[in-house]
Amino acid sequence: MKWWQKWSAALVLLGVGTVGYAQTATEQLRDFVKQVQSATGSFSQSTLDAQGNQRPAQTGEFAFERPGKFKWQVLKPYEQLVLSDGKQLYQYDPDLNQLTKRSVDQAIGTSPAAILFGSGDLDQSFDLAARPDKDGLKWLRASPKGSDAGFDYVDIGFAAGSPVRLVLLDAFGQQTVIQLSGIKTGISFRAEDFRFTPPADVDVVTLP
Repeated sequence: MKWWQKWSAALVLLGVGTVGYAQTATEQLRDFVKQVQSATGSFSQSTLDAQGNQRPAQTGEFAFERPGKFKWQVLKPYEQLVLSDGKQLYQYDPDLNQLTKRSVDQAIGTSPAAILFGSGDLDQSFDLAARPDKDGLKWLRASPKGSDAGFDYVDIGFAAGSPVRLVLLDAFGQQTVIQLSGIKTGISFRAEDFRFTPPADVDVVTLP
């Protein structure tokens, strides 16, 4: 599973609250997808491989506008950019001087991005199940119905109506934890905010 498929689940709101919030995590997810059309914020992300080895933590900034437009920019410990204009998904790696392009529909599919960026029926692509309360959050597990999603499940923790933490297990046994902060919602973006013009000498790879 590509790392940019993991981040996509994380473009969500940071909430403050306790497990005493009246709605279940599933109800909070449905309301979030219906009501939140755009947001910006910061993230931190860490990954444990199947052997329990931890990879260097990543930090950066994100933005999204429903449906299908988003930017996920890793700033440390190295720079990477994933950007969607709603039609094409661009993954740019400055160190490799490489740009990968593919259709948004093909890239997102039943990935975690479809849970939070899409405007369709969640139940069509995912099984949603409640999980026990933990760390002051209410949790649900979203499991893809298809066998080719590239991940087994993503657990999403909610506080006061907003997702705040995601724990994703991919098909290789790697666990990725994403924490969000500094969220602002209802952003009015410009069209150029989700456009990307690569350097002239970049190596472009186009995927089906």
